[in-house]
Amino acid sequence: MRFRAKIVDGACLNHFTRISNMIAKLAKTCTLRISPDKLNFILCDKLANGGVSMWCELEQENFFNEYQMEGVSAENNEIYLELTSENLSRALKTAQNARALKIKLTNKHFPCLTVSVELLSMSSSSRIVTHDIPIKVIPRKLWKDLQEPVVPDPDFFSFCLPFLRLCKILNLQVIEANLDGELNLKIETELVCVTTHFKDLGNPPLGKCSSGLYFAFVHIDIRKLLQFLAGQQVNPTKALCNIVNNKMVHFDLLHEDVSLQYFIPALS
Repeated sequence: MRFRAKIVDGACLNHFTRISNMIAKLAKTCTLRISPDKLNFILCDKLANGGVSMWCELEQENFFNEYQMEGVSAENNEIYLELTSENLSRALKTAQNARALKIKLTNKHFPCLTVSVELLSMSSSSRIVTHDIPIKVIPRKLWKDLQEPVVPDPDFFSFCLPFLRLCKILNLQVIEANLDGELNLKIETELVCVTTHFKDLGNPPLGKCSSGLYFAFVHIDIRKLLQFLAGQQVNPTKALCNIVNNKMVHFDLLHEDVSLQYFIPALS
């Protein structure tokens, strides 16, 4: 296995750093999937056990000036690595105003993802700051558990950028919506019930969904939603909310060169 990549464009470097910071806020540990044309950051907690799942996808050509990789074999030309998300985020924080960033797979008595940052000094010469991030190489037999999550046929689709912005200030407990462009956020306690209504959100024509004014709903753990919202550092151009009635909510945030899917299960 081999992997080596380099970023020299400042805007691409800053964007990659923001994505790394976002991943660190969403997952303590994650899987980095390296393929010839994409990088994926993956979190696959079991939804059935109340865990969240995440699938973040980057097109490598939109970030890296140089990109070389060789997977475990010609038939399985991929690499799966487990790492602590904060370690990568912390290493990239030293890359502000850097001349270049290099990332490569190394072995220094243990497997590492080595991040080398080329910085300009006061004398205009460069100096190199190197971070060796410990990783665990995931064997081929475990890859099947780290594939892109399959979204069940939802009962509701909606574009939801206004909803995402407002959620940051609400103690949300229930999300409900229909295919007439309506979405409601509910707070329910023994003493009070407060509902915020959205209308005319738009519904993409996808799949076989319930029609009319039928409301699909999901009751979720507010802490998991707030963690997702607090971690956002890449402003999406489009945001989709998919609800599988009383089972899960799936957010799909789309940007020009990165996408993020986040799955939150319903409370049992």
